[in-house]
Amino acid sequence: MKISHPVFKGLAVAAIAALTLAGCASAPAEPTVTPIDYKACMVSDAGGFNDASFNQEAYAGLKQAETELGVKIASVESPEKATQTDYVSGLDSMVGEGCNLIITVGFALATATRDAAKTHPDVNFAIIDSALSNDDYSPLSLPNVKPIQYDTAEAAYLAGYLAAAKSKTGKVATYGGMLFPSVTIFMDGFKQGVDAYNAAKGTKIKVLGADGTDSSKWAATGDFNDQAKGKTLTEGFFSQGADIVLPVAGPVGIGSGQATLDKPGTLVIGVDSDWFGLATHAAYKANILTSIEKKMAKAVLEVIKTGVDGAFAGGDANQYVGNLANGGVQISAQHDVAYPDGIQAELDALKADIISGKVVVNSIYKK
Repeated sequence: MKISHPVFKGLAVAAIAALTLAGCASAPAEPTVTPIDYKACMVSDAGGFNDASFNQEAYAGLKQAETELGVKIASVESPEKATQTDYVSGLDSMVGEGCNLIITVGFALATATRDAAKTHPDVNFAIIDSALSNDDYSPLSLPNVKPIQYDTAEAAYLAGYLAAAKSKTGKVATYGGMLFPSVTIFMDGFKQGVDAYNAAKGTKIKVLGADGTDSSKWAATGDFNDQAKGKTLTEGFFSQGADIVLPVAGPVGIGSGQATLDKPGTLVIGVDSDWFGLATHAAYKANILTSIEKKMAKAVLEVIKTGVDGAFAGGDANQYVGNLANGGVQISAQHDVAYPDGIQAELDALKADIISGKVVVNSIYKK
């Protein structure tokens, strides 16, 4: 309809303008965070921040702090075959950039972190997956270093129970990259979960790769980089009858995922992050039973916030230990793989019993 009368024209223009303004008013404003004078920094372990594992998960927390808290950030990616010299260099460069807090990712950086913290008592540090020790391995606590550790045995227990319920062959498997405590804690918790299932159901599911109680003799590839080793070791487990494998080896675990593509009916369990949602694991995402998650991004963000608020507290007495109760560890929600009937309810009940203390999962954090 053509509007020719000037009054009607004016009304039409006013109506259009009102609608336009209303449309502008309803558009959500872009969130803004005022930059603050605080610098949080991070030094990765070998593998870098795109390892689809613990480095990447920790770095996500640093980026989140930049977005949500307004802090300045800086980071150093250690090379694939990092040495202590690389770690020292990375820490020195972060100190040189005037970082208020430096977070190091992984037990391999413990010595470099300790020495940097002693040399620079005015800088705060946090280290993921390790506490500090002296050269004779006796425990060391420094007021400017906060250990961030995880009782992953609790979440691994749930994954082991689930794997035992899902296995059709009666055999599951696990291996590490290198058999450090932060690695074997996954494997041990997984074994305890399988044992719990056997006790509850009267079954005899076996765990390959973690025979006996001496964790120094469990299966390992010897590094955290060589995916081919992970695939070969996993294929060996499959040839022995295992149909589910838990690799605790960072990027090496990608080889395990690849091995499931060549052996129909086999599954892999992810570690550190929810593998299902990461592009690195997309090729075999349909074969991911679950993942044992360490919510490192959450802990990194919280520790940075304490620094911003002037409430940073270091030393062993103030270490953070992520567990099921505080949400620091968990297993991922069900994705593509179908669970046996009733198993989710059993897992929920087990989780509640672990949190309450009715079920105790043995680990280095239970004293």
